[in-house]
Amino acid sequence: MNKSQIPNLKHGFTLVEVLVTGFLAVAVGAALVGLQYILTQNQLTVFSNYINVDEANFGITNLERELRSARSGDNGSYPLEIAGDWEIIFYSDIDYDGNAERVRYFLADSTLTKGIIEPTGFPITYPAGNEFVKIISENVRNGIEPVFYYYNSNWPLDTVNNPLAQPLRLSDTRLIGILLRLNSDSSGPDDDYILESTIAIRELKDNL
Repeated sequence: MNKSQIPNLKHGFTLVEVLVTGFLAVAVGAALVGLQYILTQNQLTVFSNYINVDEANFGITNLERELRSARSGDNGSYPLEIAGDWEIIFYSDIDYDGNAERVRYFLADSTLTKGIIEPTGFPITYPAGNEFVKIISENVRNGIEPVFYYYNSNWPLDTVNNPLAQPLRLSDTRLIGILLRLNSDSSGPDDDYILESTIAIRELKDNL
């Protein structure tokens, strides 16, 4: 056979093939990195929501206990001082020292906060400057939806006058409802975790 008739088995990649292969490799790599990022972010969001809900659950459990045992302040104040949609102030011996602390829970933007003032002096006062403040949750998504609801002793039979409106809340409240929408992702309202609770204040019960 003539050498000129022997096929040339040596075949290299053309520049176009190299560029196409490189582009595909980069595209696949970018897609994998993007997928990994999305999965990581989802995992972080799920974990963040879990921590947020767990912390809020703990805070609401304490609020339930404190409200249930609300009593008159050591200065003679009525057990409930403020009964707002996003703020509640009451008196309760939350640290079991025999004295009633002034307890305030309030929502500012997306942060639920708790404030505590110990009684002091004689006659006893609750100086606003002595308030100790701690954050309960920074991911509350209630928006214009109230956190606190107030009901009289006829609830749930009386659905006309309940939840109570001002100015009857302080005098007529016997039950307090709490509703929190929690979500660490403000752009995903469909994934809100809802915490609800209803507490009866023992000292204000009509059947004592």
